[in-house]
Amino acid sequence: MASTPLGRWAERHALLIDGVVAALLFLYDAMYLTGQYAGFGDLSVPLLVVGLVLSAGMCVLYPFRRRWPFLVPAVVLATAWGYIALGVGLSPAPLVLSGLVLYFLGTRFSWQATFLAALAVAAWVIVAAQPVLERDYLRIGEVGVLVLTGFFVATVGLFAQARRRHVERLGEVNAQLARERDAQAAIAAAEERARIAREIHDIVSHSLGTMVVMADGAAQTAIADPEQASRAMARVRDTGRGAMGEMRRMLGVLREDGTASRAPQPGLGALERLLEEARGTGLRVDLQVSGVPVSLPAGVDLAAYRIVQEALTNARKHGGPLLSLVTVRVSYSDDAVDLRISDDGVDAATAGEVGADGHHSSGHGLVGMRERASAYGGSLEAARRPGGGFEVHAMLPIEGER
Repeated sequence: MASTPLGRWAERHALLIDGVVAALLFLYDAMYLTGQYAGFGDLSVPLLVVGLVLSAGMCVLYPFRRRWPFLVPAVVLATAWGYIALGVGLSPAPLVLSGLVLYFLGTRFSWQATFLAALAVAAWVIVAAQPVLERDYLRIGEVGVLVLTGFFVATVGLFAQARRRHVERLGEVNAQLARERDAQAAIAAAEERARIAREIHDIVSHSLGTMVVMADGAAQTAIADPEQASRAMARVRDTGRGAMGEMRRMLGVLREDGTASRAPQPGLGALERLLEEARGTGLRVDLQVSGVPVSLPAGVDLAAYRIVQEALTNARKHGGPLLSLVTVRVSYSDDAVDLRISDDGVDAATAGEVGADGHHSSGHGLVGMRERASAYGGSLEAARRPGGGFEVHAMLPIEGER
């Protein structure tokens, strides 16, 4: 497939171009045959008519060589030998069309078939050149050049065929790599969804366990202290609603195994401990909190914690030797929590570790963060900062649904 506008236009109008070439070649050949009749007297009127018919036949057939790849070359070569019977010799139409046919055969068939066709054309040139040689219109060296030109054109066709096949193989390899890339991305996303589903499952299990305990306490105090039992049941109701929301987020997510921990999952309340662990590695991590911290749903709280955790891991892994500071900003509003984790470690020296889309090129950390944000109706962006470094920005609605 041609890669330039001119090449693509030529492919779309190949039949038209071949038709124009064939028409011009026939006109030139007709002039040559007429000159043989009127100027030199080598042709009689019947032979002139036969020559014009032969020329028209091969010129008309030439544009259809792609449709009849065996018939057209055979007719052209056979017709060229017919010119010898007329005593015309090296006429323009059979000479030029034989060369074009050799190139066509080289682009379509094996080198053995192309070599045999080149031998047939060479034999025709040698025989057809005899009348011209006898009149000293052509020298033997020039005939040799015509023979070598035929072999050269056939060789160019073979190289064109080899290049086309090489490009096709590269296209197949590229398509295979693209399929493997998409498969790897799908596998990574599925693994992250499975991990998120397990964590949501743990949250739901913990909530159900809490509901059972509170309901049992309410049952025991229902008679002695109805007001306390009512408050306990209200907490059961609120916990149940939260658990139902988490269950809705699990719909459509494949759970690989049945193991689950009954311990509560971490949230932003444990963020300072997470940052202390990062600081323990020698990395400076600053925390900035704005807005009034609010109680987040368990799933949103866990997702926010995991996003910060993964962003810190990415910073340590991809920040390079110039990484000196990571800033974690947590902003609370009435309906959302906004997270920004930025570092100063990615610059011109380490830009090779960041893909063309601005994302780190290795690992599946960003896949997991996006899956978590998407699971709670949020969004996540990750890209290089204009002033240097890398930033992850996540927005999680506090009451978001999938």
